[in-house]
Amino acid sequence: MKLKEIKKESPFFVVSLGLVWQALFFYLPLIFLIIISFVKYDTENATVFKLTFDNFKFFFKPIYFHIILKSLLIALLNATLCFIFGYPLAYFLAFKAQKFKNFLLFLVILPFWTNFLLHIYAWSYVLDRSGLINSILLSAGIIQEPLELFNSMFAIIIVMLYCYLPFMILPIYSVLERVNKNILEASADLGASIWSTWYKVILPLSISGVISGFSLVFVPTFAEFAIPSLVGGDKYVFVGTVITQYILSGDNFSLGTAFTLIASLSLILFISIIYLIKKKNNKNE
Repeated sequence: MKLKEIKKESPFFVVSLGLVWQALFFYLPLIFLIIISFVKYDTENATVFKLTFDNFKFFFKPIYFHIILKSLLIALLNATLCFIFGYPLAYFLAFKAQKFKNFLLFLVILPFWTNFLLHIYAWSYVLDRSGLINSILLSAGIIQEPLELFNSMFAIIIVMLYCYLPFMILPIYSVLERVNKNILEASADLGASIWSTWYKVILPLSISGVISGFSLVFVPTFAEFAIPSLVGGDKYVFVGTVITQYILSGDNFSLGTAFTLIASLSLILFISIIYLIKKKNNKNE
């Protein structure tokens, strides 16, 4: 029997492929992660692993709780900044950029075609003591000594904003593009200002794109490892840094998986709150 005939006669065949894919690449790794987080290597007997809850005691230590909280706040800050800078750009692409829309969209999508690490290394040449920013400021006589922009929280925030800004622009643009332009004209004819039209008409219609973009930025930023390590230095520790230290270095694999599990649960809780807001908004519409 041909594959096309199987698909037509048995929809279960198509569904089962998706379930097998999810099981292999999502459910089984998740189960493995949970199991490993509850075991502890027995140093007295090299072949024995003990079931324990000791790996989760770290969560009650102030230092680890502070790391998770700091990662959540940085992710929230980055998502907020991406919204502040990304929404006007998405608005301009959807309503104002007519002749150059395709070219501007190409510029927004272009970073996806290059390696993520290249973006970070490029910023190291911009933010370094002898980099572009310090060179311009010194030449203009604005500063007398180079600013310590690299290996700072400022560098982390700027690079995160740059790297994740397209993830905010594209979902918002896709929603704004479908907004009926006649609604904006009707709002203007009724005497509404540009700000009032945006706040009362455009923003409510585009809130689904804002929430999608917020999630696409917030989730990877929360577990970001490369940016804090390469432009922030060793003095800034986040969730991704701790997980990498424990798992990739092999110092304590079980503790690393437990930390991953706790961080994932914190993230799921935060994202659930966001989608409850989105669901409530959809009902109001």
